[in-house]
Amino acid sequence: MSTTLPTAKTKRQALGPYGRVGKVVDELDDRLGVAKGGRVFLDKIFPDHWSFMLGEIALYSFVVLMATGVFLALYFVPSTSQVIYHGTYAPLRGQRVSEAYESTVNISFAVRGGLLIRQMHHWAADIFVGSIVVHMARIFFTGAFRKPRELNWTIGTLMLILAILEGFIGYSLPDDLISGTGLRIGYSIVESIPFVGSYLGTFLWGGQFPGNGSIEPRFFIIHVLIIPLVITGLLGAHLGLLVRQKHTQFKGEGRTETNVVGSPMFPTFMAKTTGFLFMVAGATALLGAFAQINPIWQFGSYDPSKISYAVQPDWYMGWLDGALRIMPSWEFAGWGHTIPLEVLLPAVIFPGLIFNIAFLWPAIERRWTGDNELHNLLDRPRDRPKRTAAGAAMLGLLFTLFAASSTDVLANYFHVSLNFVLWAFRVLTVAVPIVVGFVTYGICREMQGVHGIGKRKRAVIVHRSALGAYSTVTADPRPGDGHEELDPEPVPVRIDVAPLTAAVPGADHESSPTGSRQVTR
Repeated sequence: MSTTLPTAKTKRQALGPYGRVGKVVDELDDRLGVAKGGRVFLDKIFPDHWSFMLGEIALYSFVVLMATGVFLALYFVPSTSQVIYHGTYAPLRGQRVSEAYESTVNISFAVRGGLLIRQMHHWAADIFVGSIVVHMARIFFTGAFRKPRELNWTIGTLMLILAILEGFIGYSLPDDLISGTGLRIGYSIVESIPFVGSYLGTFLWGGQFPGNGSIEPRFFIIHVLIIPLVITGLLGAHLGLLVRQKHTQFKGEGRTETNVVGSPMFPTFMAKTTGFLFMVAGATALLGAFAQINPIWQFGSYDPSKISYAVQPDWYMGWLDGALRIMPSWEFAGWGHTIPLEVLLPAVIFPGLIFNIAFLWPAIERRWTGDNELHNLLDRPRDRPKRTAAGAAMLGLLFTLFAASSTDVLANYFHVSLNFVLWAFRVLTVAVPIVVGFVTYGICREMQGVHGIGKRKRAVIVHRSALGAYSTVTADPRPGDGHEELDPEPVPVRIDVAPLTAAVPGADHESSPTGSRQVTR
């Protein structure tokens, strides 16, 4: 009996012409049938424009949030039970603090790398909400929400609401003086809801504020489990619709409503987006390392009898805080009930109105314009002056309310009365959106009448004659003056892949062109 060991040649024959990777892919395809769908996915075309990367900032900051959040959850104690602090931060030793506050301070000073991870988490939260806002602004001003993408616009609006709520709950968990003040405001907002507010507040807080401490573990579960799962599901639906539908693109040479011109998913876009992931993570790490944010050890543990001067929430809650500050002290009393309008109107009715307008805007514009066509080409904001003016007016309103969240700081800095600052912002809240809307509309109309607006201007050479007259001559083109693109290459419907063979010396090998490719779906 003799045994023959397999040779290298027989091993190659067993693996097939495509090697080990091909063998693995074949095995997966036999069981899952991924070859056809995978090929379509890898050939998905993405336009080459910088503004389409804004949504990826939100995606990758969410990845950073999830990674850093898992680390923090391992050390955080969601409890308001009182303990005596004996940790590494000397100024707090001997102080009575909550377990949530103590664990957060310990993460910052006693856990190796804890302060870096905690600050990265906070910065990533601010970036996450900010990138969603900027991304949705790009979608709004370019008309990317129109048919057939109304559902994706709705999903994006839902994610923005959940991101704001998630951020508010997140910075309320450390139980420091500032976050406790935010929770007290949140309790007042919940209680202002007619008929059900007092019951809802008692259910969440376990009684009258500050409650029996049950709000801390409940918020912790909502923050680390429920809302992240919902956002992940919405994100998957958002990306699924993006892949299923054609990607929008700006008007230009070779671009129509029935095609997409850009780079394929593999390898071009995949390489760019992977690099962008590392850039977002790196920028967040640098902010966490060098830019201090939310130093709770300076504020102390929450005490319902205390409040700090110049207390402002994270930026994405500033517009709500500003609306609460400038609202007059109105209330309604009748039939045995008192409704605090100074809280209900700015903190419940107003944000509800803002987000409902966002939800309904695609239907409002479709009804207003009578446009029911499918749109894959984007608008230039100057070409839709009414929409652009409405969006700019809304941003003007929100930025004014954001500035109003610092009324106490402004009054102290400029040495004027707080009442004067409040009335100034009440007037500005009405005047700024109107002025911004009309000015934006006029600018858009002016830009429509200018030939070649938006295009890069060629440099000119100025000559002066002996008599003092001036004349100009267009200069020769410089590197970067012209926008050059490779010719679009249609994506083939059927692709026959030849087996990999060893290169033969002296043989001619054909190389496929790279760059922009065009696909017609």
